[in-house]
Amino acid sequence: MSNLPADSALVRACRGLDVPRTPVWFMRQAGRSLPEYRKIRQGAGMLESCRRPDLVTEITLQPVRRHDVDAAILFSDIVVPLAAAGVDLDIVAGTGPVVAEPIRTADDVAGLPVLEPEAVDFVAESVRLLLPELGATPLIGFAGAPFTLASYLIEGGPSRTYLKTKAMMYGDPQLWHALCDRLAGITVTFLQVQIEAGVSAVQLFDSWAGALSEADYRQYVLPHSSRVLGGLAEAGVPRIHFGVGTGLLLEAMGEAGADVVGVDWRTPLDRAAQIVGPDHSVQGNLDPAVLFAPWEVVEREARRVLEQGKAARGHVFNLGHGVMPETDPDVLTRLVELIHSV
Repeated sequence: MSNLPADSALVRACRGLDVPRTPVWFMRQAGRSLPEYRKIRQGAGMLESCRRPDLVTEITLQPVRRHDVDAAILFSDIVVPLAAAGVDLDIVAGTGPVVAEPIRTADDVAGLPVLEPEAVDFVAESVRLLLPELGATPLIGFAGAPFTLASYLIEGGPSRTYLKTKAMMYGDPQLWHALCDRLAGITVTFLQVQIEAGVSAVQLFDSWAGALSEADYRQYVLPHSSRVLGGLAEAGVPRIHFGVGTGLLLEAMGEAGADVVGVDWRTPLDRAAQIVGPDHSVQGNLDPAVLFAPWEVVEREARRVLEQGKAARGHVFNLGHGVMPETDPDVLTRLVELIHSV
């Protein structure tokens, strides 16, 4: 194999090609579980950190240096393209994204700005700085899916019930689809900027899609996620699609057009592979809470995930959701060593 990111274990596993070992990276691997991350972020707000290529570069590299993972994921946030387009929002520590004027009416949707590629130049610059530092290690770009972005914009911030989101979805489907159509356009632009700058793969996070039934997902969400993933079909990089609590949605999510379906910890990977079919690789899916158990439990569960992952055409080892802030980084490092040795 060549020493290029495009021929890395990660990219090959995403495409269902043979790999020398199962590639492993972790969602939220660059973040609060690392003391070096907490140190560098002191005094810098989240949005400011995402807009500074020097900070993005250092934070993205931290877990690669420490854990020897098989991929870096660009340090950013799913609301970055919304803020760059001109939506008045902030990422509040301990809360998450908070939108100053939530979207509720047709006028609000009509006023939602379009994302111009130059508005996220700082993201392209971050990618360009990272590539020579990463060498053969692939860089994953990412964005939030239209449903999850819509839920933040409508609710005004994080929600447990998505009442306002579902009220618009059910009560004014035309308005709902108009909003998601706008957001799909923003998301495609954001991902295209990252691809053109040189990322080796992209992940579309539909963090909150698990709040929906399969019928509702197919009617209200699938067309817009398909537009995003389909819009990148010619880009030549693998597309990963992930959501939390999406066991009942895996078949539909596979139909959205990704090469890899991310699976949370609730669905065994062999079952997930059966659901998404032979045209998709899978990513996942160790429960992040397992990392707090004794090492023999971590090892047993990791080996189980590896074994079940063999049922798919390709397997990228990951957690079933992001690394929890309280996680001991040394356990993650040891886990990577284990995955690489099996």
